Amino acid sequence: MNIFGFTGMPWSGKSEAVKIAKKKGLAVYRMGDFVWKEVERRGLSVNAENVGKVAQEMRKKYGKTIWADKTVNQILLNNKESVIIIDGIRSIEEVQFFRSKLSSSFKLVAITTPDEQRHKRAKQRKRADDSVSDKEIQERDDRERGWGLEQVIQEADILIDNDSSLASFHEKIYTLFSDEHIL
Repeated sequence: MNIFGFTGMPWSGKSEAVKIAKKKGLAVYRMGDFVWKEVERRGLSVNAENVGKVAQEMRKKYGKTIWADKTVNQILLNNKESVIIIDGIRSIEEVQFFRSKLSSSFKLVAITTPDEQRHKRAKQRKRADDSVSDKEIQERDDRERGWGLEQVIQEADILIDNDSSLASFHEKIYTLFSDEHIL
């Protein structure tokens, strides 16, 4: 089994990489989906404020690896995949958890993009949990940095710069999923 864990600041390109993984038929586990389910279970709207609040609250109540634990449990239920993508790793504790539970086949992949490009994307993407104002964007960046995201990016096994064209980024992701990296 080969497991790639995606990390990166919001709007760096993780969702675009996930689209490519899905197109290739790879199994994708998006940690944010577990947060969204909890937000919906509480009868709240899936928006930037509620998603951030619930994610933070659950980390405080159940520990920093709550979302990683839910992800691993789901992976183990569906343990027939040979290549797995985990999207949305945000803390070093999550990285350590995945490495301890999913063996040495776990590779941390950081997608990096300059802040100006990320913030422009934030305003264009319009996903339900996206921030749109400069203040909201900065608050989300600060919250995720507070979880240790910058340290996670520094610990990456593989670094992918997403600082040019979409076609160039796609090429980098397809290369990541080529046989030489997943065998």
